[in-house]
Amino acid sequence: MKHIKDHPKQERPVRVLQFGGGVFLRGFVDWMMQKANDAGVYDGNIVIVRSRTRGEDPLAAQNYNYTHVARDGAHTDVTLVDCIAGSVDAAGDYEGFLALAELPTLEIIVSNTTEAGIVYEACPRPTELCPASFPAKLTALLYRRFTSGGGGLLILPCELIERNGEILREAVLRHAKDWALGEVFETWVQTACSFRNTLVDRIVSGAPAEGDDPGLDYADDLANTSEYFHLFVIEGEEDARLPLTRIGLNVKWVPSVEDYRTVKVRILNGAHTSMIPYAMLLGLETVGDCLADERTAAHLRGCLAEILASMDGNAEENRVYAAEVLARFANPHIHHLCRAISLNSVSKFRVRVLPSILAFREKTGQLPPHLLFAFGMLIRFYRQGAPQDDAAVTEIFRTRTVGELLSDVSLWGADLTDLAEEVEKFEK
Repeated sequence: MKHIKDHPKQERPVRVLQFGGGVFLRGFVDWMMQKANDAGVYDGNIVIVRSRTRGEDPLAAQNYNYTHVARDGAHTDVTLVDCIAGSVDAAGDYEGFLALAELPTLEIIVSNTTEAGIVYEACPRPTELCPASFPAKLTALLYRRFTSGGGGLLILPCELIERNGEILREAVLRHAKDWALGEVFETWVQTACSFRNTLVDRIVSGAPAEGDDPGLDYADDLANTSEYFHLFVIEGEEDARLPLTRIGLNVKWVPSVEDYRTVKVRILNGAHTSMIPYAMLLGLETVGDCLADERTAAHLRGCLAEILASMDGNAEENRVYAAEVLARFANPHIHHLCRAISLNSVSKFRVRVLPSILAFREKTGQLPPHLLFAFGMLIRFYRQGAPQDDAAVTEIFRTRTVGELLSDVSLWGADLTDLAEEVEKFEK
């Protein structure tokens, strides 16, 4: 059988630099860019900046080709993605990373570094060593582009935090100020570069489930799968550098992403994050397993009811979306691993679930028992399970009382001491 690595590589100019090479971006932005290339409305390739160094990039063994399979009960879309030109390990090849800024064809920066990624972390001005945080890396890259006379870039962070584009720009400007890069550069960042707030919505589960053959007539060790549904909401006027609406993709350029973001993050992502620590403690492997298990299924329904009760806006539209979310979770072609969803659960809980807890209390004068149970399971998971998070965060959970944890404003953005007694009942 033929192998996808032998598929002839398309020569296109590198127009996109992508921070993060995980399955989500491969099944979302990269898939979209491939569709635009295939339709003849775009001519561009992508270089990935790898966020973690784990030896050789597995995509390299396939000549940076892979297949993306999007399916639900009514649709199947199989796309051979050949628009990844390569990848760079910024920490291991810092100069090679910075040199990408000098590409005259470069137009767009895309990122997905999880909610924990867009965080300002003070650090010395980098010279020979690559800074650790994503915003610091981006600042160094933009400064190289500025000093080499390059044009401004369209910057599209896909992390699920509020005002993601604005927050990223603010972090870049703080680093610029710290490093004394000059007012002219700061003005260039604010005027020549277009940082956009965005909202992304697609369930991407990675490798096909065992026995779920996508029917390829070639071998592909890195085939990627997702649901057919996709939504990319971008704030501001449409930018010709990203011509995705021309081929009918579900991309919306809107005056504000806030309403879209609130509904999606609170309902879909909130449902995931409120369920997964409990599921992990029970030994469940996939979202499908969670729906089939009476304990987690009942917990999920209870959390969704409380999330809906906490929200403003059109109650019927929110209810319909929640029902659609449950149907999407049940997609038999989505083998969505609980462990993959559990990455950085603390920062996700702060963004996705905590606002529903606080809004529920404000609207009803009561506390939401299912969401507080989820809070307790999060703490127990970090103490007894195998969380994937920063070692310092994990250590905090394993050495502090519930009261001490909930009073830590750096973890939650607020002092939650008044929730400690109720959360502790569930954590024990």
